[in-house]
Formats: sequence, C-alpha cells, structure tokens
Amino acid sequence: MSDELASKSTEPPSTLELPPPVVFNAPENFLNRELSLLQFNRRVLEQAKDVSVPLLERLRYLCISDANLDEFFEVRVASLKEKIEAGSVQTGPDNRAPADTLKAINASAHELVDEQYRVFNDLLLPELQEYKIQFIRREDWSNKQRKYLYSYFQNEVLPLLSPLGLDPAHPFPRILNKSLNFIVSLKGKDAFGRSGGKAVIQAPRALPRLLQIPMEETDSGPYDFVFLSSVIHEFVNDLFTGMEVSGCYQFRVTRNSDLFVDEEEVDDLLRALEGELVSRRYGDEVRLETADNCPQQLVNYLLVQFELTDVDMYQVNGPVNLSRAGEIYDLIDKPELKFPSFKPLLPDSLNIGENYFSVIRKKDVILHHPFVSFTPVIEFIRQASNDPSVIAIKQTLYRTGSRSAVVETLINAAKKGKEVTAVVELRARFDEEANISLASKLQEAGVHVVYGVVGYKTHAKMCLIIRRENKKLRYYAHLGTGNYHHRTARIYTDYGLLTADKEITSDVHKVFNQLTSLGRVLKLDQLLQSPFTLHDQVIKEIETETEHANAGKRARIIFKVNALVEPKIILALYAASQAGVKVDLIVRGICSLRPGVRGVSENITVRSVIGRFLEHTRVYYFGNNRHPRIYLSSADCMDRNFFRRVEVAFPLIEKGIRKQVLSDLHFYLRDNTQAWILQPDGTYIRYSREEDEKIFSAQHQLLEDLAVTT
Repeated sequence: MSDELASKSTEPPSTLELPPPVVFNAPENFLNRELSLLQFNRRVLEQAKDVSVPLLERLRYLCISDANLDEFFEVRVASLKEKIEAGSVQTGPDNRAPADTLKAINASAHELVDEQYRVFNDLLLPELQEYKIQFIRREDWSNKQRKYLYSYFQNEVLPLLSPLGLDPAHPFPRILNKSLNFIVSLKGKDAFGRSGGKAVIQAPRALPRLLQIPMEETDSGPYDFVFLSSVIHEFVNDLFTGMEVSGCYQFRVTRNSDLFVDEEEVDDLLRALEGELVSRRYGDEVRLETADNCPQQLVNYLLVQFELTDVDMYQVNGPVNLSRAGEIYDLIDKPELKFPSFKPLLPDSLNIGENYFSVIRKKDVILHHPFVSFTPVIEFIRQASNDPSVIAIKQTLYRTGSRSAVVETLINAAKKGKEVTAVVELRARFDEEANISLASKLQEAGVHVVYGVVGYKTHAKMCLIIRRENKKLRYYAHLGTGNYHHRTARIYTDYGLLTADKEITSDVHKVFNQLTSLGRVLKLDQLLQSPFTLHDQVIKEIETETEHANAGKRARIIFKVNALVEPKIILALYAASQAGVKVDLIVRGICSLRPGVRGVSENITVRSVIGRFLEHTRVYYFGNNRHPRIYLSSADCMDRNFFRRVEVAFPLIEKGIRKQVLSDLHFYLRDNTQAWILQPDGTYIRYSREEDEKIFSAQHQLLEDLAVTT
C-alpha cells in the first residue's frame, strides 16, 4: 500500500542534501602568524604568574616577554608598516590584509603590555620585597640613599649628559633605537633671555640602567636597586640652571631593525652589512613608549616628531624597558629563588680520555642538550685539531656567542696546519656585527671563510672532519638542530648527532662543497636539503602516511618544531587528518594550522611546551606502518626555512637512537604541567589535569634521566 501511495504522490521526490566539499585552503582554516606569535609571548608571560616557578625565574620570564615584544615590533610590525606604506594588499593564507593584521596586533599588543606592567607592579614587586629585594621609587628613598644617589649623579651621570634645548637652531634630535630618553618641559628664561620650552635628554649608553645601592654607604638592604631613569628624573633640575623643570618624562622609540642588502648588487657582502648596521639604529619608527603620566600635549608632540599615531603609543607604569629589571638575577645570591642548578652528563661512550673517532666508528652517538653536556661537541673538534691524522675541518657557524670554545678550537687547528673552512652566516639577525668580527678573526688565523650563498641564509648546523686512516680518507660529522653556542646549549633543548655513517658524512661533504664552490649538489643519499629536497620530501612522507591510513595500515605523524606556518605542509596535514592519520604537533611558537576543525583537522592536536628550557629541537616522525622514519633538522616548517635558507634534515638510522628520540617525543606528549593546548579559535589553554592524574613534566623527567641536580 505504501508503494502505491508513493507512486501517486504529487510532491517532488526528496533529495539528500550533501554537505559542500571541504576546501582545506579556505582562509578560515589558517591562523594569522603575527597574532600567533603574540599568543606565544602571552604564554611566556603566564610563566611570570606561575607561583610554582621560582620567583627570580618568574621575573626573567617577564623580561623575556618584554624583549620578545621589542623584536616583534622591530621586525614583524615594521614589515607590515612597510607593506602598508607601499600600498600592498597582499594577504597571507588567512586572507587578512596587512592593515587588518596591524589593527588586530595593536589591540592585542596593548593588552599584553598592560598585563606585563600589572604583573611587574602588582605581583612580582610585592613578592620580591618579601625577600628584601627592592626596586626603590624616588619617593621612597631615605635621606642616606638620596645623598648617595645624588653623589653618583654628580660624579658619574652629569658629566656624560648633554641636554638639548629645542628651538629652531636645535631641532629635535635623532633618537637611537630603543634608547632611554626624557622629554622635559621648562619654565622661566634661558641664559639668553628667551622663555623656556622643551628639552630632550638622551641617557648615555655607557651608563648601567640599573644601580645597586651599596649597603656600606647607606641604610639600604643587600638588594636595593634603583633605575637610572629615576636618578636622572630626580636630579634633572641640575641640568637647567636658572630655569624650572615643570615636567620630566621618560620615553623610548622602537625602530625598524631589519637589514636590507641587495645581495645581487653588492661586491662585498661584509662591507655592505657593516654600512647597514649603522643605519639600523635609525630605521623608521614603529612604536613610542612613554611614562603613563606624560601629559597629552607632550605625547602629541612626540608622536608628531616620530610620525606615529595614537595606536603606536604605549604609556607604561614603570621603566620603559622592563627587560632591564632582569639584570638583578645575577646580582642576587638566593638559590631558593632560582631553578636548581644541574650538571649535564656525558654519554657513557664518551668518557674523558676516550678517542672519539674510535667510538663514533663503532656506532652513532646522540646528544640531547642541555640535559647532556655540550662538551663532547667541543671535544670532537678539539681532538680533530690535535690529531695528526686529521687533514681538514669544515664547519658552519650561525651564532656562536662571544669567547666561543668552538671558534678558538678552529683557530688552533688552522695554526697547526689543518685545512679549516668556516661557512659564517653574516646575516644571522641581530648577530650580524658579532659575525663580521668573527669572520675577520678566523681569516686572520688562516681559516678559509665563506659567507654562504647569495640570497640564502646558511642555517644548517654541520661539522665535518676529514681523517686519513689506512691510506684512505674517512669522514666524521656532527649534525645538530641548534647553534654551536656553548651558552645557549645550557638553556635551549637541541639534539646533536655524532656519526661516521658513510652515506650521511658523504652527503655532508657534498653540501659543504656546494656552499664553497656554488656548484650543483650531486644526489644526496640520506640528507634532505633546503632549498632543494627538504620541503618535497616532508610532503611526500605526509602523503605516505595518508596512503597507509587509507589502506587501513598503521599511520602516525609527530612533529616537534618551533614554528609551523608553511601552507602546503599544513594542507598535507589536513588531508592526512581526514584520512584518519593521528597527528600530534608540538609547536613552541607560531602555528598557523587550526586544529580541531570538523571535516578538516579533527585528528590533529597542537601543544606548546613552555618551561625552564627553550624548546628548540626540530623532529619529524613518520610511523610508516611500524617502520618509523625520524629526521632531525635545523629547519622549522616555515617558507623561509624551506625555500630561502640552506638547511639540512638528517635521518636517525640506528634503532636505539630512534627509540630514544621517540621516547623523548612521548614525554612531551604526556606533559601535563608545562603544556598549552591550541584551540580552534587560535587561543591556548593550559593543560588541565584530571584529579587522579599524576604530575608529569617532560623537561623535569629528562633532567632526572640525563643530568644530575646539584
């Protein structure tokens, strides 16, 4: 009967409405990279609020967030302003125009700055005072303190100051990037009978920004500090004899600090960079900071001088450079207010006195800094420099720090007659000046110095040792995820691999030859290299996991990187997710991938671990149906790393090392104390433990397993 009724119905047959096909590259599936970077700085600032973190470490986190924000304005905001000024409407994958991005940044950055000063004034200062650690304001100085500080002002500060009265013959001065300055309003007549107006005081760079008041000369406690800005402000009247200072307010301007060198048009990159370093100090203005009590009239005056608008203005309740407060960390001897010290261990196979070449010939050695000492890396190069069988040493240098043991060892090797080649990347941002000096020092010692490839930063971390053994040459190599920098090796997590594997070391040799000769690289057997094979191979590996999932096989992806931005990688991960691949991403900083979106990324989780050490390892894990492939790399998932840098990714061949690195990754995926989970809307929430869930920290566990707390 129902069939008959149905046949007589005059209603059109019902149709099943299918959902529209998912478009993975729709703008709403991408998070804005600049706003994501601000989110990272918020997570760093949250560490300053965490009462489980030692107090002086909390202060350092506050200072790090402040310094990070400086660089954000110097580079990222400056770049956006340049695009807007040029009339660019080019958008990123999120389809947000530069002007719209800048508007969103301004709103978020103002909130972040307000929160930084709230944390400083309302949380940290009161807690520091409980331990007799004080930043003493001018109104709270005792008579003895004031007398001491006035003497300091007269003897150390005043002779270096050159206040500039502003008039047609004395126009507004050029203000150095991020320098401490004061705008002063004056009353009365100057020495020439003219009515007072305004003046600018520029604090000399030679003076410390933070002063510790000595106990023996005052009634101060052992840890009483005063900002230089307070001292200048208090005694500013001494600079304007016969006139009255009616107002004195600190200010600071942040400038575009990105260097531009047209490498195709210069004959000598080093000399061109030296010229650009001078201009960096006076790049275009991007931000103005003033004291929050600065009158609007003076604020407007400064904005006009710097050609900025109200949205570029940040009025702050405290020093205009909060990061200076972190200088007290090394001046205070209170271990209970700092992280416990630790001693990184050496691998059993690399005990003192071992011949590294005989050890590495037998098996690869993995180093996980800072939990495992960086000393073996230095010792590897030192033994090479002293070994008469070693013919040559080749090394990339991106950031080394001052007084580098690695650099000194290379110089020693050159003096002993070894063929030493150093590929020095002059354009490592904010280390350009140090690297120019480093290059000159190496050249003077007889090292062959190469500046890398025009248009491509050399970011790969490689050292190759060429040794004569049994009348044949044999290669040994160190490959790393981080820089050859002994100090950051104590605070950054990085992997290093010591290997004599013939295919890997032969590949390293080929890459060095390309960097020095600029010839084409013959096919690499094991290494993946940017800008040639790395991006394509990562995509291929993701697609292989997708194929495994579609075929009902085991499929798994884990990435641990500093940043995930490159659109094609993100699209490939979305496709993998939809095929059923479980994707876990551990991304410390910027992430443009939006997790948890229905029909796009339900199988993707993104977490950020913010702890004692700066997470810096780059690991690419592909399950490959129970036959895992793991690559360590110097490269993040960013356009610049894949297409505008020389990078390498190296496979972990030995099963035991693969097992160790996978175990480390699982530590980070288990972390329930320092992990932040990225939400679909682009915000992060701290991992919330269940009531019966045992506390677990990846970094703490690695310290327990690999180092000794002292």
